[in-house]
Amino acid sequence: MAYDKFNILTSTAYPLPTENVDTDQIIPARFLKATERVDFDVNFFRDWRYNSDGTPKADFPLNKEIYAGSKILVGGRNFGSGSSREHAAWSVYDFGLRCVISSAFADIFKNNCLNVGVLPVQVSAKFADTLFAAIMADPKTEINVDLPNQKVTLLATGESESFVINTYKKDNMLNGFDDIDYLKNIENEITAFAKTRPF
Repeated sequence: MAYDKFNILTSTAYPLPTENVDTDQIIPARFLKATERVDFDVNFFRDWRYNSDGTPKADFPLNKEIYAGSKILVGGRNFGSGSSREHAAWSVYDFGLRCVISSAFADIFKNNCLNVGVLPVQVSAKFADTLFAAIMADPKTEINVDLPNQKVTLLATGESESFVINTYKKDNMLNGFDDIDYLKNIENEITAFAKTRPF
């Protein structure tokens, strides 16, 4: 499945400084029985976003109008820990987020995000705190995420930090490819190589 190409993103951000946010909070296990990829946006952080009667929790950042429309989420340390469910990354993307910034990610969640068109940007704890402080002070604070140059910048102050990403995954993000799209894109090269094999 092809995704939107990721190049340079400038957006406001949802702040979620809670540490050790696990995948069962991102998308609760009871919603994993679906055979089709539907309503993952609705059930993204379902138990944190809604009361038991289905009404939104007004104090939860993802429900606050002041952050509405943000394409970036700045999360606490060890974001995406817990089980390896790919559905967690799906729900991030389907909610409309294209980038999650944190000082530390669970490896499997990080890779799942890269596979579905969400850019996980790991920064230092100090820079993450700087971003949180800026967003809390002004919800309209914008963050620039430059994938080609692998840099994230707080536009209000110009403070920035570089981030690391696997070259293969970076190229896929820039082209809007998942692993299957990548292989389809080089199908002719694969066919040509296969013809040189004696078997």
